[in-house]
Amino acid sequence: MLFMDVHHHLPEGAGPADVAEAHAADLRTQDQYGVRYLNYWVDEQAGKVFCLVDAPDAESAQRVHREAHGLVADEIHPVVQG
Repeated sequence: MLFMDVHHHLPEGAGPADVAEAHAADLRTQDQYGVRYLNYWVDEQAGKVFCLVDAPDAESAQRVHREAHGLVADEIHPVVQG
């Protein structure tokens, strides 16, 4: 299933390079949970991050974030690619 997760607030002082590092950590962790983080987008002005993930369920996607870097999403929504 595809999910889009939303992080409403970047950590203080964090920017696109920090998000890239967190995404790399997700990629190193994801295989053990059957998850594939596909892409992410940063809205630096609003301080938000959006991640597209293919996962068996929302909790598996969150588990990867939690284990990889501790920055779990504030929301996660099932989505269908158009």
